[in-house]
Amino acid sequence: MIRALWRRRGVPLAWLLLSRQPVRLLIALAGISFAGILMFMQLGFRDGLFDASVTIHRLFDADLVLMSPRSMSSISMAGFPERRLIQTMAEPEVESVSPVHWNFVLWRNPETRSTRSLLALGFEPDDALFVDSMVADQSASLRQKGRVLFDSRSRPEFGPVAERFNAGQVVESEVAGQRVRVSGLVELGPSFGADGNLITSRETFRSLLPSTARGSIELGLIRLHDGTDPDAVAERLRAWLPNDVTVFSKKAFIEFEKNYWRSSTAIGFIFSLGAAMGFVVGCVIVYQILYGDVSDHLPEYATLMAMGYPLRDLLAVVVREGLMLALVGYVPAYAAGEGLYALIRGSTQLPVGMSLQRAVLVFSMILVMCLGSALVAMRKLADADPAEIF
Repeated sequence: MIRALWRRRGVPLAWLLLSRQPVRLLIALAGISFAGILMFMQLGFRDGLFDASVTIHRLFDADLVLMSPRSMSSISMAGFPERRLIQTMAEPEVESVSPVHWNFVLWRNPETRSTRSLLALGFEPDDALFVDSMVADQSASLRQKGRVLFDSRSRPEFGPVAERFNAGQVVESEVAGQRVRVSGLVELGPSFGADGNLITSRETFRSLLPSTARGSIELGLIRLHDGTDPDAVAERLRAWLPNDVTVFSKKAFIEFEKNYWRSSTAIGFIFSLGAAMGFVVGCVIVYQILYGDVSDHLPEYATLMAMGYPLRDLLAVVVREGLMLALVGYVPAYAAGEGLYALIRGSTQLPVGMSLQRAVLVFSMILVMCLGSALVAMRKLADADPAEIF
């Protein structure tokens, strides 16, 4: 039978062997696709959660960031003296600075009256906060005490705030037990540590959190003159500022937050382990399929060997089977991954999406999974002795 297939030059022998039993082939492709989907989901969740943890960090209009060395992450921010931020103005390359308050407050759902914690940022309305103009265009409204900008992409548990505001209604609620009015909307999105966000002036922020010490801030944003090297300025500031403040470049500030979730929590390990389990499951499925195929056709393979066909040519057939399984099984896994990412974005507002790097990584893992399984299955063929089989 294999000899007849071998002569069918128009179709690869490896594909003819795989497609000879359609049910087995479908089971193999389903197993490979399932393993690929599992890897896509686990890696997507991991990277999406890391990216979500720095949504606001990326938006800050800053070249350097000051933070207390006691701050562990965005969910555990400590204050430092605001005068440290003012002292940085002595550096010739510093163009402007902005003090920022950062803390969590309880927001009352204006419809159900239930409370839920969200992140509040307080800044001077005349200062630049984000590189995006969405806050700058509405910052004038924050000069009036008790006005806030609400994140329209916050979780729905905070109430239909955006819907009511867009409908022209006056939206008021309670934050930390005090009455506030929504004067505008921004689009930030939930992060790993915060399900919602609001932005207000420092005056309103201190009224909502009266325990905030005067002269203390959680973040200091520093903008440098064009063409300045942020790392060089950061080194100079670290050299003469007291040790009650830490100086980060914006990139380092983002990595600081990501590293907290990577190393100080089990999140990275759990999702990476899930991807590894998908890889192992796929290896087992592909190995069983290829091993069964080699075992079923072992007499034919042995016959070809006895006729003089080199062993390397027969082994190459098994390798091609593994390669074909990888190529065909990856396509539905990729398509399902795209669909599930879209579903997750719509349901959770997390920035989970397909990236070229992840697509290549998962394809590489599937390829290694199939080719590795093929190499193990080939041991059966390599050990075949025509004299023993017949």
